Amino acid sequence: MTLSFEQARACVLREVGAGRGRLLTEQVSALEAAGRILAEDVTADRDYPPFPRSARDGFAVRAADVPGDLRVIGEVRAGELYSGEVTAGEAVEIMTGAPLPEGADAVVMVEHTERSGNRVQVSRSLKVGENFNPQGIEAKHGSTVLTAGRRLGFAEIALLAMVGRECVAVYRRPRVAILPTGDEIVEAGQAPEAFQIRNSNAWSMAVQVARAGGDPQILPIARDNYESTHNLMLQGLETDLLLLSGGVSAGKYDIVERVLADLDAQFFFDRVLIQPGQPLVFGTARGKFFFGLPGNPASTMVTFEVFARAAVELLSGANEAPLRLLQAPLSKELSHRPGLTRFLPAQVSADGSTVTPEPWQGSGDVNSLARANAFLVTEPDRESWAAGEMIRVLLK
Repeated sequence: MTLSFEQARACVLREVGAGRGRLLTEQVSALEAAGRILAEDVTADRDYPPFPRSARDGFAVRAADVPGDLRVIGEVRAGELYSGEVTAGEAVEIMTGAPLPEGADAVVMVEHTERSGNRVQVSRSLKVGENFNPQGIEAKHGSTVLTAGRRLGFAEIALLAMVGRECVAVYRRPRVAILPTGDEIVEAGQAPEAFQIRNSNAWSMAVQVARAGGDPQILPIARDNYESTHNLMLQGLETDLLLLSGGVSAGKYDIVERVLADLDAQFFFDRVLIQPGQPLVFGTARGKFFFGLPGNPASTMVTFEVFARAAVELLSGANEAPLRLLQAPLSKELSHRPGLTRFLPAQVSADGSTVTPEPWQGSGDVNSLARANAFLVTEPDRESWAAGEMIRVLLK
């Protein structure tokens, strides 16, 4: 079945989202949870802030007393409590982060005052509540501060520390088998013959899998014969997701789809109207999802990012897996033959103000892919774009 880019994306999201079953979870330390998907809701163990907290260096006052001349009766720093109370005509010097003294209802910034001995002259008026954070304004005791399905980044890890969570439940990383195929492939450490190529696809996919939240497991190279491909495919189907590279075109020795069919595979699609990467296969076999990715490096990288990455993210516990497409103006005109959604290597400028197509020699040009930091994404029903026009961009 041949699908458009949008139809194929929707198919992957629908099938993997519905077929994830019961995802396994594990407890890990909060510091080890970065990049993982949270498997439980996290609640606040107390109000945050737990007291009215000054947001400025200055003086804690009663708003009704300013502007005016006030008597300074003390000082309070972060990490201290002021034992007294602010009454009419009084002020307490206060530092950022310190608890607001009893009786005060505002903080005047030090820039708006002039102090002389134990007197301070306040030159401006204040509203009640100005320049301090009320107790519980950020989170109330028992409220949910992180929800299950959230990917944990540095801010989320800080939040775990803030609420005292040294350990947290996360979804187990899905094990993703990477199976390169082809008689022409040798391992990266070998000296290839003139007619051979090194196994770069397995390495790039391993990085892409790990970046998406999976646990990559590179299998030996499957040779272009039924027995080798069948045996290694069975091994790959023991993991949570199988990624095959190569062997899905229409050549005489492209036998991946035949082996999959003999394993009673269900095919959701076997071709997508994109370039690079048209001969892309997606389905299930023995209860596991698989992708048959084209063997050319650009095709492998693009089809993983656009389709297989979403499957890894969903199997990692994410609630959704959006494709992160941006818009940027072209630095020069672009034209292409319509009919396909094309993913072309490109350079987005450091300030994001322009995107420039990267010269490339087709889907085997790894040098061009390494130079690029993004892919241009063309519309299938449009032939050309003028310089300065906005175009879709997929960042690497």
